[in-house]
Amino acid sequence: MATPDRHPKRETGTERRARYDADDTDSLRERVADARWRRRIAARRSTNHAYRVGVGVVGGVVVAFGLVTIPLPGPGWLTVIAGLFVLATEFTWAERLLEFTRERVARWTAWVGAQPVWVRGLLGLATAACVYGALVVTLHVVGVPGWMPGWVPLWR
Repeated sequence: MATPDRHPKRETGTERRARYDADDTDSLRERVADARWRRRIAARRSTNHAYRVGVGVVGGVVVAFGLVTIPLPGPGWLTVIAGLFVLATEFTWAERLLEFTRERVARWTAWVGAQPVWVRGLLGLATAACVYGALVVTLHVVGVPGWMPGWVPLWR
């Protein structure tokens, strides 16, 4: 008996470019480029270049901030994805990376949802332990603020 194919056929680069070039699919970058305000900016080379550099700098700063805050409690990954979204309005590579990220998050979410409750509980505990560890190390390096209560089990 043949085993079912657990992994669907991966899309090649040529197939992906053909899908992006299809008339029925407008990428985020194309939708932004079609906006009237963006066409006005793109009409002059100097303003278009300055705009693209500005988008690159702002998106890069948001992604860098998100990467730094990933181990800390808070929206680290969400910040990274928001920065990629900003970059994807102008850069094809960022749009492809954003699509790759979206697909992986969807696969991970589906996998976790299919697991038994005890596996999801262990994943939650492991995540909480990692966040707590990162918080303890960060507060050790930066220093514990004086307003922290005395019961906080950190180095003083």
